[in-house]
Amino acid sequence: MTVTEPNASIADRRAAAVADMLARVREIERTRGVTRDALNDMREELYKLAARKELFPKSDFPPPEGDTSNIRYLLSEDADKRFALYMNSIRPGKLTNPHNHTTWAIVAAVEGEEVNRFYERTDDGADPGKATLKQTDETVVRPGVGVALMPDDIHSIAVTGDTPTLHLHMYGKSLDAIPDRLGFDLEAGTADRYGGGSGATA
Repeated sequence: MTVTEPNASIADRRAAAVADMLARVREIERTRGVTRDALNDMREELYKLAARKELFPKSDFPPPEGDTSNIRYLLSEDADKRFALYMNSIRPGKLTNPHNHTTWAIVAAVEGEEVNRFYERTDDGADPGKATLKQTDETVVRPGVGVALMPDDIHSIAVTGDTPTLHLHMYGKSLDAIPDRLGFDLEAGTADRYGGGSGATA
């Protein structure tokens, strides 16, 4: 466990808490692999970090301004682009199309609400540019309630409420290093590849 001095700055205490959480998450993945049960236990570790609201003042993570609907702050990332942790601030009204991540993903809220809708494909994937989906579930991410996603899981988000979110997003691999994510257009019935952190934000 990382030890910090009593007079350490918020940034120092936050960095120490992040390092401790990530050490436990790495150990879970190392010993148990990437399974839903393992991801649920990783999510519990992220809940503990998100509950320490004093480590995440809004002044350190100002919300988006102007026409920007979301902003992503990198909190930690391994040298090999593994175990990437971000703080996402997203303005109410932000929507994304359904998408996957091609790596595991966990979201826990410091504050703010975000509706996550989950989908499964109903087509056979024979046409790479076409896809049909059906919604299977829905969760409102808020303090104490998060989501844990397997690499092929598909979800969309809709930010509700009156204030921008402060949500911790953790991925098995940095979003900037994922080349083949899929985004889905429900109305058009299409699937498009994108990567490098572009496209959907969660």
